[in-house]
Amino acid sequence: MKKYGALIPIRLASERLPAKAIKKICGKPIVCHLLDRVFASKYIEKGKAVVCTTREESDDPLVEIVQAYGAGIFRGSTNDIIQRFYDAMNEYDFEAVIQVDGDDILCDTMYMDLTMERLLSDSSLGIVTCEKLPLGIASKSFTRLAMERVYQHYQSENNDTGFIYFFTKAGLCKNEVVYPIKPEHILDEARLTLDYPEDLELFTRIFEALYQEGKVFNLDEVVGFLRKNSELMEINSHLNEEYWQRTKDKAKLEYKDAEGMIKAIEV
Repeated sequence: MKKYGALIPIRLASERLPAKAIKKICGKPIVCHLLDRVFASKYIEKGKAVVCTTREESDDPLVEIVQAYGAGIFRGSTNDIIQRFYDAMNEYDFEAVIQVDGDDILCDTMYMDLTMERLLSDSSLGIVTCEKLPLGIASKSFTRLAMERVYQHYQSENNDTGFIYFFTKAGLCKNEVVYPIKPEHILDEARLTLDYPEDLELFTRIFEALYQEGKVFNLDEVVGFLRKNSELMEINSHLNEEYWQRTKDKAKLEYKDAEGMIKAIEV
């Protein structure tokens, strides 16, 4: 295997749903459900799926669970995820990574592989992202060179919200987009990211219906279930406006352009 890995930022000190990554659904920690999906990628060896957390004592329980499950761990900066990712890629010597957000516990393995496949097919690309999938399904893949370029130019050290915009909105990296491969994968009403208790309730309902030990259910099964049970999407869909406004309010990001000028990223 070439030096490919996955980076998954997680910390337990959440404002809205503390320790959410180690809460259990179907008797299994949520982080392990997410790791199952990353382990299923054809590009990722088990120990190279790296949960990037902090050095805070509050994250010790997360570290124990992740290591016992066979994944890698990196502990770094609390609020500076760019620094955390940069240091993790150096420690593991990754040439390219799939990046999955720790809140996106139904992130789809097929789209992880599609982003990495596209990234590796064109040496001019720095990052490949997904668009138009349900919130919480998408992943990204980026190269070590893109990581180094962002690291050289970013200025805002408090970037735990919106860090990916340094890759996609600052003009530092060439970005290509993967779109849904079939119309059934578009379901704008679905909110599939874990921030609030209502999100946890929806995820619990989905897993109780679809989860089987040793099997990773896919996006077709998720959207099919939600279309048949559309009332379930009302559990948390009302949170989207607050979610995006909070992201906009917190993502105050600046970078240095090629001429050395400090610029703000428009979110």
